[in-house]
Amino acid sequence: LYPGLTAGAGYHRGVTTPIRAKKSLGQHWLTDGKVLRRIAAAAEITPEDTVIEVGPGKGALTQHLVPLASRLIAVEMDDVLAPRLSEMYADDPKVTVVHRDVLETSAEAILNEGEGGLPYVVVGNLPYNIGTAIIRRLLTAMVRPRWLLVLLQAEVAERIAAKPGKMSYLAVEMQFYAEPRLLFRVPAKAFRPPPKVQSAVLMMEVRDSPDVEVDDRQAFLTLVQAGFAAPRKRLRNSLAVGLRATGPEAATILEAAGVDGDQRPQMLTLEQWRDIYFAFRRIAATA
Repeated sequence: LYPGLTAGAGYHRGVTTPIRAKKSLGQHWLTDGKVLRRIAAAAEITPEDTVIEVGPGKGALTQHLVPLASRLIAVEMDDVLAPRLSEMYADDPKVTVVHRDVLETSAEAILNEGEGGLPYVVVGNLPYNIGTAIIRRLLTAMVRPRWLLVLLQAEVAERIAAKPGKMSYLAVEMQFYAEPRLLFRVPAKAFRPPPKVQSAVLMMEVRDSPDVEVDDRQAFLTLVQAGFAAPRKRLRNSLAVGLRATGPEAATILEAAGVDGDQRPQMLTLEQWRDIYFAFRRIAATA
């Protein structure tokens, strides 16, 4: 399921059958050696770090990461690729291949199976259709990574790293847990077969605690989601739609928060969403 930062047709220990990308699983091998080296160089791995590589594929990036890590756990779902990776690294005690779906497995289980310790970091070429779901699962894990270095669809990476003025619910959600930095773009021609979209490498520094303090994280994000219910409308109207409230009721909440209801939702900072959240809670408590 995970494309993997990988190169070439892939022959392993006498295996003469080439591994071809599975279109049904959205696999695209990254074949550009310059890009692979640049990704590995961008990974801020320390000798103490356990590295979880999501979707190593045929192991092209893995070989660049292994020398940097104290321990590398390659999480691969593909039934053909996982055993071949295990064979490739059978003689390397610092590498473990975990044959699992990262969306169905906790970070704690992956670390335990791979005999990895803390701190840990994540590197991965994530599939376009579930990339944000993988990031969300890791950011909300009981044991979170220090950072994630991921290759995503460029449009999604840009949305995650957006600044006030271009914010979306996804940006608020991700930036609540981490500080994202868009590092560089990767053209489609760097892959075989080439995808139909551009990709980008995103670094996400995980916060020790959320950037804004709230008493209920899920309730806060639900309120933000309500605020983006009609993102093309003014904030006052969008919030009213999301909360199923009247315009005057939404205006009262925004006034109590000290936030201008005439602006669009994408203009707000995380701090302003926090203020709206607490204003909403106060008003709801007295209703």
